Amino acid sequence: MLSFGEKRRFQRVDINVPIRYKELGQDRSPKGTLAKNLSEGGVKFHSDKFISLACRMVVEMTLPAMNKPIRAISKVAWIRKLPVGDNYEVGNQFLDMTKEDKGFISEYMKKMVSSIVQ
Repeated sequence: MLSFGEKRRFQRVDINVPIRYKELGQDRSPKGTLAKNLSEGGVKFHSDKFISLACRMVVEMTLPAMNKPIRAISKVAWIRKLPVGDNYEVGNQFLDMTKEDKGFISEYMKKMVSSIVQ
């Protein structure tokens, strides 16, 4: 019997925080939306436009209890149309960020996971 279990490297937590994103190298203003879940490896958010797979982008979000945004270079790992409306769910993989921002996400994830377990 085959098992099709979870294959993610990082544990995810549900969040509902503002996120801004734009394609890398674009001069347009970033688009704003809400992040839906977060891991040390990436973030899921909604978009009102289709974004091609492997599209490189800059994402920026401020986690609760932080006074400065986290910025990362990322890529679209997957995208799917939501069943209602013209919106998409976007799975975004972090490619590069500062060591400090990685540490902020790691600490935030530890706090969130420990609060879920308790």
